[in-house]
Order: sequence, then C-alpha cells, then structure tokens
Amino acid sequence: MHIKSAEFVTSNSDASKCPKDRLPEYAFIGRSNVGKSSLINMLTSRKSLAKTSGRPGKTQLINHFTINKEWFLVDLPGYGYAKVSKSAKKVFQKFITQYFEQREQLVTAFVLVDIRHLPQPIDQEFMQYLGEKGIPFSIIFTKADKLKPKAIDNHVDAYKNILLETWEEMPNYFVTSSSKDIGKEDVLGYIDSLNQSFVID
Repeated sequence: MHIKSAEFVTSNSDASKCPKDRLPEYAFIGRSNVGKSSLINMLTSRKSLAKTSGRPGKTQLINHFTINKEWFLVDLPGYGYAKVSKSAKKVFQKFITQYFEQREQLVTAFVLVDIRHLPQPIDQEFMQYLGEKGIPFSIIFTKADKLKPKAIDNHVDAYKNILLETWEEMPNYFVTSSSKDIGKEDVLGYIDSLNQSFVID
C-alpha cells in the first residue's frame, strides 16, 4: 500500500462523537512509552502526524486520521505507567472501552508491545479483554532494532508460550522498528488486505 495522504480529522473523548463516515478503522493502542506515535509516523511516512513525546501518556484522546481518504487510523491513549492522575486514568479507561465495544467500523486493533521486554501482565490482561469481547487484534512488537535477531526470536517465543496457555493459537503479529522501517510493508499490506473485504451494514 502506498500512502498518498494522511490527515488529522478529530480528537475526542466520546466514542459516540467519532466520525460517522462508514470507512474501515484500525486502532493502535499499547502501554505508555511503547513507541506508538513513532510507529504511526513510520507507517504513514509522516514525521509528525502523531505527536511524539519524551513524556509517556501524551495521547489522552481518541485521535482519528484519514489515510488515502479510504480508511481511518485511530490513535488511542496508552495504558499503564502514564504520569496522570487516577481519576484521569478512569476517564481514559471508560472511553477506550466504549470505543472498542461500540465502534462498528473497527476492523481490528493493533496492540503494541515493546519487544525488549518479556511478557508483561498489563499487556496480557488487555489482550484478554479484547478476546473476551470478541474484538479482533494483532500484536505489533516495536523497537526491534534494539535487539539482536536471536533475542527477538526468544522474546516472541516467550509471548507465544505465555499466550498459548490460554489461547488456542497465537494472535497474528508483526515485528517492527520505526527507526529502521522494519515491518512497515507487512502491516500496511495486512491493512490493505482487510480493506478489500470490509463490509458494514
């Protein structure tokens, strides 16, 4: 897929106020500081489409971007470790769950996981939530340039071993690096294939 245009559309904290366009949507979410903004900028070939920050928890709203005027990329707040108040986290949690449970246009979620770390309970719990709600998702392992190939394989295998204790099969996954453009074509190709079969009543 060639990205010809990537434009910011709207930010809000209410799933019912998300765009009404009947376009397929792909939501990106992960633990704070997982490299989500950098990944979005890499995928869209834009340096600052999503705002990057040294301060985890920068994204605090549901952000919609239209890609090629054909589909929406949705940037969601990170979960865990963000330096925000407990009350703010409760608000995030509420509109994130509303988004996932109410948004008919959502085709799949991409759960971002830092490949440098072994499986974290907070990531496993979020994936479990998506599974229980029947929400399709893929895992995107980020920051692959920080590890040697053998270590990458070992950490992916660790996730497989943990997830297969409760899942029938390993969820679809991608290994990426925003700084090296690793995985870009794989992720975009996957989205393109899903777009071909997108149907909404």
